[in-house]
Amino acid sequence: MDYQFVTYSVKDRIGFITLDRAEKRNALNSQFISELKEVFKTAEDDESCKVIVLEANGDVFSAGADLEYLQSLQSYTRQENIDDSNHLMGLFKQIYYLKKVVIASIQGHAIAGGCGLASVCDLSIAAESSKFGYSEVKIGFIPAIVSVFLLRKIGEGKTKELLLTAKTISAEEAVNIGLINRCVPKEILKKSVLDLAQRLCTTASEESLSSTKLMLAELQNISLDEGLDLAVQKNAIARENNDCKKGIEAFLNKKDINW
Repeated sequence: MDYQFVTYSVKDRIGFITLDRAEKRNALNSQFISELKEVFKTAEDDESCKVIVLEANGDVFSAGADLEYLQSLQSYTRQENIDDSNHLMGLFKQIYYLKKVVIASIQGHAIAGGCGLASVCDLSIAAESSKFGYSEVKIGFIPAIVSVFLLRKIGEGKTKELLLTAKTISAEEAVNIGLINRCVPKEILKKSVLDLAQRLCTTASEESLSSTKLMLAELQNISLDEGLDLAVQKNAIARENNDCKKGIEAFLNKKDINW
């Protein structure tokens, strides 16, 4: 499929999804969201891709919603606004439950919806110069959809602080509160992300990565006892799969294993 706002390529089992609307600071609109949904589905189904990197062209990772898009929302009916909100929710939920690990490579500022996009990725590395923030309340809007994921990720206290104050924070602070995993000098960002993606590709079973990611998502919705029961079932199922048998055999025989 030809995309207007994104590109997709695969190299050495790493799928690269690139936000490619640099002239508009990678601002999101309905078409952009549709293309992201399609390309994430393509990457998920692509057998040559084991790990996904979400990156962006230009100086900004994503500035959030496109201004023309925001203006058009003012004339929407309630149902049109519900449908449009479901559209963005669907993208965030898709990434959260995607069968493959998604690493965000954040080279520049991630604001509002752009920060939400980075937040729902499984792992994230940012340039030290990048900034993060949810500015919705400043324009009379609310950061509704991302709040569901933020509460899970960084807890109620920090979520309230970010969303109610709409303050912009540094990459270092984003690491400290658990919003992202690491920040590095911009000149080594690509190498740092590539090293992480390659490590997952070569040292971990694809089936194990997928099962662990989806199990962690499920555990958020259930009680402690239900979670322990689920863990027991997942543990038993994992022991039956070929990757586990292959891995244990290699470990017991002190052989290297190339996943």
